[in-house]
Amino acid sequence: MTRGTDVTDGGKPVTGLRGVGPALASRLAKKGIATVTDLLFLLPNRYEDRTHVVPIGALRHGMRAAVEGEIELAEVVFRRRRSLLVRLADGTGFLTLRFFHFSAAQQQQLARGTRLRCFGEARRGPLGIEIVHPEYRRADAPDTQAVEGVLTPAYPAIEGVPQGRLRNLTAQALAATGEGELRDWLPAELQRDLRLPGLREALAYVHRPPPDASLELLESGRHPAQRRLAFEELLAHQITLRELRNEIRRDPAHAIAPPGALAARLQAGVGFPLTAAQHRVLREIRADLAVPHPMLRLVQGDVGSGKTIVAAIAALDCVEAGFQAALMAPTELLAEQHAQNFARWLAPLAIEPLLLTGRLAERARRAALAGVADGSRAIVIGTHALFQEEVRFARLALVVVDEQHRFGVHQRMRLRDKGATGRYPHQLIMTATPIPRTLAMTAYADLDVSVIDQLPPGRTPVQTVVLPDSRRDQVIARIRGACGGGRQAYWVCPLIEESDLLEAQAAEDTAAALAVALPEVAIGLVHGRMPVPARERTMARFKAGQIALLVATTVIEVGVDVPNASLMVVENAERMGLAQLHQLRGRVGRGSEASSCVLLWHPPLSPLAKQRLAVLRNTSDGFEVARRDLELRGPGELLGTRQTGLPQMRVADLVRDADLLPAVQAAAEVMMRSHAANIAPLKRRWIGAATRYGKV
Repeated sequence: MTRGTDVTDGGKPVTGLRGVGPALASRLAKKGIATVTDLLFLLPNRYEDRTHVVPIGALRHGMRAAVEGEIELAEVVFRRRRSLLVRLADGTGFLTLRFFHFSAAQQQQLARGTRLRCFGEARRGPLGIEIVHPEYRRADAPDTQAVEGVLTPAYPAIEGVPQGRLRNLTAQALAATGEGELRDWLPAELQRDLRLPGLREALAYVHRPPPDASLELLESGRHPAQRRLAFEELLAHQITLRELRNEIRRDPAHAIAPPGALAARLQAGVGFPLTAAQHRVLREIRADLAVPHPMLRLVQGDVGSGKTIVAAIAALDCVEAGFQAALMAPTELLAEQHAQNFARWLAPLAIEPLLLTGRLAERARRAALAGVADGSRAIVIGTHALFQEEVRFARLALVVVDEQHRFGVHQRMRLRDKGATGRYPHQLIMTATPIPRTLAMTAYADLDVSVIDQLPPGRTPVQTVVLPDSRRDQVIARIRGACGGGRQAYWVCPLIEESDLLEAQAAEDTAAALAVALPEVAIGLVHGRMPVPARERTMARFKAGQIALLVATTVIEVGVDVPNASLMVVENAERMGLAQLHQLRGRVGRGSEASSCVLLWHPPLSPLAKQRLAVLRNTSDGFEVARRDLELRGPGELLGTRQTGLPQMRVADLVRDADLLPAVQAAAEVMMRSHAANIAPLKRRWIGAATRYGKV
């Protein structure tokens, strides 16, 4: 992450430190380190206890430790790989030092009878406990890697800068930065009330923990010094998003409060009543639309909870008031699905939604753009093509963004400029990937959050089964039974074509193999590279029941609604994330038939993949799935960090530090109300001038 140099906050350049020339300064700059203070915020990601020598007999798998002993045997072996094996003993036991890359000189140094001090990670090997490529030295030589008298910090890797040099630089930075140069931007009353250590004290401890410090506490990120820094980082992000929210809400927008006649006609004609949760969320949306400032609302709802009909009603309110509404979806297939649903719902109202994607023929595109520009096309549905320069709206009042985590904040913000009337559109963000409350408090602090926490009546629970792909024949037999009984099924594959890099079944090959195994079953194939007309024809035939088994890539993850489909098979499920698997599972269980989802996995199964699949087997609650996804993968992947504009945090962890968030929110209010002068330098320290969430 690149951070701006803050000359009021320890702005001495790193070139003022001993041994830092232009070449080293350039390497540090690539990590956003330009000043001496920047170095202090390059924080260790782990620690090594080189102050205590551990008896070899006490070593356990996974321990990183210093050991000392005498070489009993050194030999070169030629098994699967040529390697140098060194047996080290200290009277309590022995271990093997294994080197795959070694020189003749190194081999001579490691002679029998030599006494060594080694450091590395112990692991189980064929001969017992071993350390692969340990750091080592003669026991009577000084340890150039250790920091005397403290736990040794290990820093994030910087190309061309060894750990020893980083330790030297951070030591210089600690010594060179005085109290006046390292300002503590947290007000004294906040630190006192929250019982947080001072900034300098926290940084000194984190960079150079004393030998008696708890490695377990430090490695878990729960030490008070780390919590102090995590709190400050969370606070900087919270304030940034709140400022964005306040800035946007000062903008003018159209106040929309029509009688609701179109919406009432829509609800009367769709053939199903809205749930109480949908009505509640709709009231919240309408209250926002009636205000002459932009709505910023996130609507969360599990798969099948009925978010789209709520968005359609909000869009109709805008149309009734004389304005336009736009819905942006992340994929063409999902945009097509939305367009089909809207067309079906709005046909009795004589309103025809416009589907605008990048694949429109030139003539049709020109006509579509003209209709958007003159306002005759009131509801426009599309992909990222909606925010291209040539798309100009006459009176855009509402932007609905589906599956927000697949778009960047900047992409969403670019639609703000499409209002063209001196007023900004309201924004309604929808996601079927439920965001746990603690994460939403930080990641979406610029949005109000509504939750549709109720499924429509008639949705049947989906039974999830996890099987190795060696039982494929049993699964095929199950498909035969389901399709023979008049029901339909999906078979999802992660790739379109075979890949040498991934051992994944390709959809095209799978469709061909299933056609051989199930000659009596009508099989269709859908993937993202098919021409849109061919894909639409296949999907229409599947919806009409003319295709019994649809083989597809994950393009069907969202938006596909076929109530007669009661069986989902997901190939190579171990390669997919929890949120994606939960979305896929949501394609079945939409009718009255009991439904099943079979997750096939290919060995070997990693511990993380095993946990993911167990979560899906044990729960169908989208919010519980999201909570476990957050624990297993972290917030960056769950939100699509690189896309959303939420920077990777350097100290804070939104799962581990969730208990800090209420205090962070309260502190943000205090800072914005009473300590505004501290905000800009605090944000520069943690976020920097180059990282922008904001309006673009």
